[in-house]
Order: sequence, then C-alpha cells, then structure tokens
Amino acid sequence: MGRGAVQPVRILVVDDDPGDVLMIEEALVDSEIEKVIDVVSDGQEAMEFLRREGRHAEAQRPDVILLDLNMPRMDGRQVLGEVKRDEDLRTIPIVVLTTSNADNDIVGSYTLQANAYVTKPIDLDDFNDVVRRIDEFFGRVVVLPKRG
Repeated sequence: MGRGAVQPVRILVVDDDPGDVLMIEEALVDSEIEKVIDVVSDGQEAMEFLRREGRHAEAQRPDVILLDLNMPRMDGRQVLGEVKRDEDLRTIPIVVLTTSNADNDIVGSYTLQANAYVTKPIDLDDFNDVVRRIDEFFGRVVVLPKRG
C-alpha cells in the first residue's frame, strides 16, 4: 500500500485508565486514516515523551494529543499548562478527553488553551463514535502544523 507523501497522523494518548486506552486504541485503529499511536499513563511521562527525555529519547513529536484530566503524579491540567507555555510544544493541538463535564474543568481547560474538550461517553458505541470523530477531524479535516 503506497502512502505517497502522506505521513501517518501521530497521536499521543495520555490516560491512566487501561480500559479507556484500549477503547481509544480500538476506535482509532478501526478508521482508514493512517496513524501511529503512542500511549503514556500520566502527565509526568507525557512531558518526558514530549521533551524526549529518559526512556523516551527516541520519541516522535505527536500531531495531536488526547489528554485525560484526572491522573496521578501530574494531571492533565498541569500538562496543558506546561505544553502551552513551551515555545516548541505549544503548537501541538490538544483534545481533552475526560469523564468530567464539570464547568470548572471545561472552562479551566479552555483557559489553559486546550483546542477541544470532549467528555467520554459511558456507552461503548458512543465512545467509539466520539473517538472516530476526533480521528476523522484531525486526520482529514484539520490542517495540522508541520513537524519541526
């Protein structure tokens, strides 16, 4: 299958719930959009990945980050703050994908410059649908910044 000049979309999933990660991966793999999925389980590891530190020295810059808010060690809000303050990383689009639909989480995420805020549906079919729409949007519709 020749891809020509089209590079796969690189997605970094930052989520500490293995069940949710599995559902996200399955929904992403189901679409025809070529992609590479990397997964880290907390915010601290996300920052190491993005800064290519420690065991993530070979990490590739993601095109999109799917970010959970509530995680141990360093939560999604802290990750958002760090990424958007970083000259090099701030252009990476971040979709907050979380169970919280609390107003302060929503407003707080946009204040920290999240590019989108999506609540994880409880229903499995809805969950798949939501992830596929995010994938479709960032994989086909949106023009992403070129990787440096």
